Amino acid sequence: MSLKRTPLYDKHVSAGAKLADFYGWELPVHYGSQVEEHNHVRTEAGMFDVSHMNVVDIEGEGATEFLRYLLANDVAKLKTPGKALYSCMCNPEGGVEDDLIVYRMHDTWYRAILNAATHDKDMAWLERHIAGFACTLCERTDLALVAVQGPKARERALGALGEEGAFAADLKPFQAAGDDRLFIGRTGYTGEDGFEISVPNERITALWDELEAAGIRPVGFGARDTLRLEAGMALYSHEMDESISPLEAGLAWTVAFEPAERDFIGRAALERQHESGAAREQVGLVLAERGVLREGQTVHCAGGDGIVTSGTFSPTLGRAIALALVPAGTAEAGGRCEVAVRNKRLAAAVVRPPFVRNGQARVELP
Repeated sequence: MSLKRTPLYDKHVSAGAKLADFYGWELPVHYGSQVEEHNHVRTEAGMFDVSHMNVVDIEGEGATEFLRYLLANDVAKLKTPGKALYSCMCNPEGGVEDDLIVYRMHDTWYRAILNAATHDKDMAWLERHIAGFACTLCERTDLALVAVQGPKARERALGALGEEGAFAADLKPFQAAGDDRLFIGRTGYTGEDGFEISVPNERITALWDELEAAGIRPVGFGARDTLRLEAGMALYSHEMDESISPLEAGLAWTVAFEPAERDFIGRAALERQHESGAAREQVGLVLAERGVLREGQTVHCAGGDGIVTSGTFSPTLGRAIALALVPAGTAEAGGRCEVAVRNKRLAAAVVRPPFVRNGQARVELP
């Protein structure tokens, strides 16, 4: 089966990008050096083609009621147009079907940004549960999306957008404004400030060129993963899945148990887990010696064994880092654990993510 391509595919090819299969999409891994791209986002400004993301509009008088039932977080918190909320979409057992961002466009219109890797599953889940609610779903395949991230991202993006995008200068974090011709949210997935900018497919190439001319460098998905891991940000199918709850994945802050009368999918299971205490928790690891941390490696802790859910070499820290699912209480115990790397057990420090935020180390290195 042929891979899907975003409207920016030709730009990636002409820039000499190394392309690879990303859940059925042919996307750039890097444009020459993943580490250089990572460091550029931490110190300057980079941009990612994220047009493969699944953008879905939920519209109708019952849109708020539907989303309050569908999501573990509560969209009733979004009091004004443009406000955004991060949430997990759980199953009745409390596991995570997907994580997403929802924008309140106005009282009867919300925009959800879901993962591309779970597209078919997500749409089936939404269609299944929308029955009985006075609202509709509309996939916005007509829109393209670019993420601009870094300490100089907002300044340079505003310069490139000119008068048309001047409204974005006043956006607060997790706030958006605009319309289908130009929609800008102050959100991201790197631990840096910046924008996620949506325009119609036919406008994205010109926008990409304008951003690049303003000094914003194209960055591939290799650096996007190391950046998000340094920032301690969860990735679906790694830190969470259908068998891992938000409470176990370090996302308890995204579960709104109040008001008590709001029912949502997975509430009963999550309440039981909240009351009894989750058996597992997500922690950060920093390797104390030379080696590479990778997904699937066994983590040996005093309270039992866990598993690395995401691991990489941190260009900012110069150390191997990981997120791991381990027995509850491991983080409170502080100190060390051991990770099975090839045929050895290597010492690692247990830390609280994020590892890096706004370009600065947030953990002590062992």
